[in-house]
Amino acid sequence: MKMNNEHHIEKLLIDIDKTVTLNTETERLLVPQLIINKIKKKSYVLEPGHIANTMNFIVKGCMRCFYIDDNGNEHILQLGIENWWINDLYSYLSQEPSRMFIQAIEDTTLVQIYKEELEKLYLESPTVSNFFRMKLQNAYVALQKRMMHKLSTDAYERYQIFIKDYRNIEQRIPQYMVASYLGITPEFLSHLRKKHSDDLS
Repeated sequence: MKMNNEHHIEKLLIDIDKTVTLNTETERLLVPQLIINKIKKKSYVLEPGHIANTMNFIVKGCMRCFYIDDNGNEHILQLGIENWWINDLYSYLSQEPSRMFIQAIEDTTLVQIYKEELEKLYLESPTVSNFFRMKLQNAYVALQKRMMHKLSTDAYERYQIFIKDYRNIEQRIPQYMVASYLGITPEFLSHLRKKHSDDLS
């Protein structure tokens, strides 16, 4: 078990090192604060009414962040696969109760760190602070880009962007979830898939 945990943490450290240069002192401060959390398929790490208080790095598995509107319809805002981060950043940053669900689509392993511990690390390690500052900035940019795509592109363009950004995730999640992420019906998604296949042939 210890070897498995070390392997999971190593994946996170590799991800961080792609953005900022880690040194021994930074790792010494960071690693003791990391938590390994194994989530069963269909289980939740966040539900409405609770405050998002961890940053969540997906080591293995697949997750979704979604909300349910007043009519009972699901709207997926974010999908997460290996080496991606997933969170309700509004709740995390504001410390207000979330309206979101974060659910495992597959059995999933997360490396997590609590906000309180991360805030302390910001003061102790400029490297850690810079990494998460850039992650939060990139998440904001990605969200705004996604909203602009939704407003300015047609469904087929959004589908093409989806399969480029998420690579082989389509084979791992139900069709209705892909449709929810794209803001279309499952029936229309089938039409887009056929069009894409025809375009490639």
